[in-house]
Amino acid sequence: MKTPFKYITLSLLLAAGAASCSDDFLKDKKGYGFYDDTFYQTQERAQAYVDNQYYDFYNAYKSPTSTIIGSFTDANSRLTEELGGTQDFINPNKTIINSQDASGYYGAKLGTSINNHPYNRIRECNAFLEDIDVKGSNLDKTFRDQAKGQMYYMRAMQYFDLMRVYGGVPIVTTVQAASANDPSIQVPRAKPSEVVAQIVKDLDMAASLLPGNWGSGAYGRFTRGAALAQKSRVLLTFASPLFNKSWDGSNERWEAALKAGLEAEAQLTADGYGLYGSTAKQWEQMFLIDNSFCSEAITVQLCGVGVTSQAINNSWEKGIRLLSLGGTGGGVAAPKEMIDLFPMADGSRPTAANGYNDFTFFLNRDPRFYRTFAFSGVKWGSKETPNSVLWAYRWVDGSNKAGFSDGNTAISSPAFIRKMSNTAASKETNFQYSGTDIFEYRYAELLLNIAECYAALGQTSNTLSYLGRIRNRVGIPQGSNNYGIGTLTDKYKAIEAVLYERRVELAYEGKRYWDVQRWMLYDNEVLPGVTGGTVSKLGLTPINGTKRTGNFLQYRVATTSATTDPLATARASVIADPDATNFTAQLATLATFYNTNFIRTNLVTPMDNFNGAAVNIKFNPNYYINGLNTTALTSNPWLLQTIGWNDNFGGAGTFNYQE
Repeated sequence: MKTPFKYITLSLLLAAGAASCSDDFLKDKKGYGFYDDTFYQTQERAQAYVDNQYYDFYNAYKSPTSTIIGSFTDANSRLTEELGGTQDFINPNKTIINSQDASGYYGAKLGTSINNHPYNRIRECNAFLEDIDVKGSNLDKTFRDQAKGQMYYMRAMQYFDLMRVYGGVPIVTTVQAASANDPSIQVPRAKPSEVVAQIVKDLDMAASLLPGNWGSGAYGRFTRGAALAQKSRVLLTFASPLFNKSWDGSNERWEAALKAGLEAEAQLTADGYGLYGSTAKQWEQMFLIDNSFCSEAITVQLCGVGVTSQAINNSWEKGIRLLSLGGTGGGVAAPKEMIDLFPMADGSRPTAANGYNDFTFFLNRDPRFYRTFAFSGVKWGSKETPNSVLWAYRWVDGSNKAGFSDGNTAISSPAFIRKMSNTAASKETNFQYSGTDIFEYRYAELLLNIAECYAALGQTSNTLSYLGRIRNRVGIPQGSNNYGIGTLTDKYKAIEAVLYERRVELAYEGKRYWDVQRWMLYDNEVLPGVTGGTVSKLGLTPINGTKRTGNFLQYRVATTSATTDPLATARASVIADPDATNFTAQLATLATFYNTNFIRTNLVTPMDNFNGAAVNIKFNPNYYINGLNTTALTSNPWLLQTIGWNDNFGGAGTFNYQE
């Protein structure tokens, strides 16, 4: 996705110069019903319209863990194993069923001014698609087609996120005049199958109009392959249990999703896309390819450096850096459940039988582990201090007063997220103006989509083949056990293997919640009229009843002072550098250092807590698909409320999203 503010600003300046000094594009767009031919008089002005849509859709996308077009927060990621901290939807002390507490994402009713809500964004797409070939008939046809392709793509993506939040929603593909009493625009909620059909239609149109690649000056705009890849993602979601009660007995939707995935793979391969690199180091480096083509990046948010009024900055670097490394807090703590998740170096699961020790958790792990997490003793540099080593432990004196290494007082785990960190970034302003791009859709995800379809169809050998490509790329040996995956004896084990690989490969990229949602993995409990039971079928442990666990890495001996670091001298020569040729030996030395000096202790306040007391996750089944909130129901009284939710009058919802 190309959304850097510099491009939008440039387009607006060109548009203003081509018209008049008082003719401002955004001002012209403020009132509905005031569209006129001037929007399509020049290519520059029409381009500004398209660029403004990119901005409205993706301006808020500043962190890889963020989801939902237009709003882009990490709220969904915080409902998963990836990030700790109790949220309302997983708080066992809260039950949310009333419309006033439902998601407000749907937005307010259309008014006389523009608000950046889903149906406003859809309306902008509709207006352009209706007018560009009529009022802009003098413009170059290739330009018009490519502009339309981008609008079809964005409209499809907006409907997709609406579907993932609400299930079925009204489908509007023309510009409607806002009215409180016109029955012709009182469109009911469409069935999910109808929403999917519209999304697929738009993506097919986009694919037919968009180029395979753009020139370097337009890199980041949506492409033909991106449209086909999104079609794969949409159809995979529609085939999954949340929307498909026949997922385990009918192959129709899985076959459609597989066909879309293979078509996207073929197109993208022909256009020069593919897995980037052949080592874990290159896997890490691909995230840092800046504003230029990366074969892995199917869709990408291009970020810029500088003050925030002139560029979309990536907030991730600032958030994950600890205070001692130039950040402003305690970084992003890795829950123990994530630390214990990643495979061993040979690809096998991290069990005691396979040699895993959860205290010296960094020994003999999947190569991606060291590019996803940082821990005490590991090198994590920056532009100004390239050889910085992270130390994040505490010690206590005889009166149980705690001291913290290097001023890192906000720590809550022995390990921290470092994936997508740029060690060449400047800490001069606490990484505030990071320009690291964000990959919204990677080629690896497409391969995993295909693997999942093969798994659901019982074609386990093909599943293994695609999973093997993911693991081979980062240096996991094939060995005699299929890259550590083993033998997939049935489709359920194959599906579980794919979901496991997605957790590792796509960790902290905003994908886990959608996987949990579409497979309904919190537990087997479902609403009346909805088919579930997937947790048991896949042999998984329900997420409900678990928690995200934090710990202190603590010096094992009580000290005489809470202000003097007892390990300042002993640790001076200890370093583990993932890029070093003797990294394995460095890790062994580090393990000895840990065993000699540290113990693991509980946090004072648990990572998952409510009013300071530990709680386990409890996600209720009505949360999988949100209800319409009171504003939406009051503004659109003909809309049915979602099952599991009460409407604005207190009545039970009747709209069933599962077909």
